Amino acid sequence: MISYLLCDDPDIRQQLLPFTFTRPVARLRVGIDTLEEKWRDFLGPSSGFITAGYLQTLFAARYSDNNLLINASFIPDEELAQAVSALEPGYVLTCAGGWIACRCSRTEAEAFEPKVCLSGRKERPYSGNCLQIRHPWDIFMQNGKQIERDLARISKGRKTAALKGNGIRQWGAYPVFAEENARVEQAMIDTTEGPVYLGRDTVIMPGSIVKGPLALCEGSIIKMGARIYGGNTFGPYCKVAGEVECTVMTGYSNKAHDGFLGDAVLGEWCNLGAGTNCSNLKNDYSQVKVWSYAQDRFVPTGLQFCGLLMGDHSKSAIGTQFNTGTVVGVGANVFGAGFPKNFIPSFTWGKETYRVERAIETAKIVYARRNRTFGEEEAEVLRAVYRLSAGNRERSQSE
Repeated sequence: MISYLLCDDPDIRQQLLPFTFTRPVARLRVGIDTLEEKWRDFLGPSSGFITAGYLQTLFAARYSDNNLLINASFIPDEELAQAVSALEPGYVLTCAGGWIACRCSRTEAEAFEPKVCLSGRKERPYSGNCLQIRHPWDIFMQNGKQIERDLARISKGRKTAALKGNGIRQWGAYPVFAEENARVEQAMIDTTEGPVYLGRDTVIMPGSIVKGPLALCEGSIIKMGARIYGGNTFGPYCKVAGEVECTVMTGYSNKAHDGFLGDAVLGEWCNLGAGTNCSNLKNDYSQVKVWSYAQDRFVPTGLQFCGLLMGDHSKSAIGTQFNTGTVVGVGANVFGAGFPKNFIPSFTWGKETYRVERAIETAKIVYARRNRTFGEEEAEVLRAVYRLSAGNRERSQSE
């Protein structure tokens, strides 16, 4: 019996901060599903995650004597999943110099370290198309295409549920696929450039104009008069308003008022105050640079368009104006006159430190509003992130 585990490559995990401060790589959402959900559809339920030590209490691993370790940053399709499941002992599946999967003993898996675990194994180069999430901006760059791929997989052999609501105007060759109890009232849906997926109990309110590809995941709401361009994923349980394009809101986050957000990624439990605007294009049209936790400096993205990258539990005050390519860590509260810095460390309150115990108390309140419980294991994760981010805060406050 082979157990498969979804692994964080430590180097890639570092590049994907701040989003991997609070989750394994496999829990990143791109398209309709998380990476974990995509692998599960092809290979069945996993035996858990190999991730940072402080996350293992929430995201555990169940080892066996025969473990198939998968680099969770790769986006699977049927061909890649077949190549992974067919991998023989003593081999490592590779793509463009990176590792995709290998078979390991219990001892090797429990002490997983890629260079050690993969050494001495024969390479099995993968000749198919490799898609991988290596940087935060890859999430929004890949999102539109992944919505199409996910919907084709999710809807195979199924029929769309009856879409509730009145006055719906829809045009375009791509489909609208609705789950149970999805509702659209007096809104326009344009599927000329991609499909629209409406999850269970989702709502599009009157006066909204939405364009595919779009994934509105379970329990999410697009509010009245919103202008939603292509390439967006919202949810589960997000509220969205204003003007949004090419953005992933991972879940339980709100942009419930007017303002622009584009080419962006928001983690879970974020809130953008009314009138928050986020630039995604520099005035001189030059390449956007963003803060890299891995390199401890600003690095070029190779992109002309790149907006806000905000970690879990962070919030902005009303009227906040984010500059192009701003990176916000976990548990930050952003407010003040003018543009904030392009890098805002975790657990900052304006220009001061946001005490982690206060952040935990706020998280408990926010969770309760969604009928969720914020427990001690979640609190310990935030405490760990607080410790890990201390150096960034100290340096930022001394500048």
